[in-house]
Amino acid sequence: MQSLPIHWNQFLSYFHFSRERIKREREKMLKAILTFLIFNLAISPTRSNTHFIHKSCNTTLYPELCYLYLSPFSTRIGTSPRLLAQTALAATLSTTRKTLKTLRTYTKTHKMTKRELGAMKDCLEEIDDSAYELHLSMVEMGKVRSGPNFLYNMNSIETWVSAALTDDDTCIDGFSERGMNGEVKTMVRKHVSTISHLASIALAFVNKYANG
Repeated sequence: MQSLPIHWNQFLSYFHFSRERIKREREKMLKAILTFLIFNLAISPTRSNTHFIHKSCNTTLYPELCYLYLSPFSTRIGTSPRLLAQTALAATLSTTRKTLKTLRTYTKTHKMTKRELGAMKDCLEEIDDSAYELHLSMVEMGKVRSGPNFLYNMNSIETWVSAALTDDDTCIDGFSERGMNGEVKTMVRKHVSTISHLASIALAFVNKYANG
């Protein structure tokens, strides 16, 4: 097979580099947005705003966790169902990424059996997928506008958040076998249950916003 001319090799190399650069820039931008949402908007809440958060959280399966994570952003959220859903997604994605980092660190610093390592490897893949799906939902949420595409956009978001929730639960199920270290099971369930519950909360608010 005849090799490609040098200039074509250079072009393909540049094209690959450009794609990687675009991907890195998108990740940097999303991280900046998340940092802004999670850390810079925790302004002193008003009574009416905290009441809205409290009332909304009481409609979820995990009201206490919901209020714990979202009440610091009650001023930003106000009484907006859209901002409530958006902030819940941001909190879920941020916590999922932290959990992924925690699990990776644990794997490197603790001895585990072959079965436990296999379950952890599968779990890390599931949580990585979950983070990506939540990332897609955040990007899509930024595009949502009232109009003919509203329900299509919201259905896409609901699908991705549901998939993230399934991935989280699949990770936990992987540690249900007997004979695994109790400490490993407890650690994984503690962290992954939190992001699973947050995904459930976010999905509830996404559904509520979609249904008006």
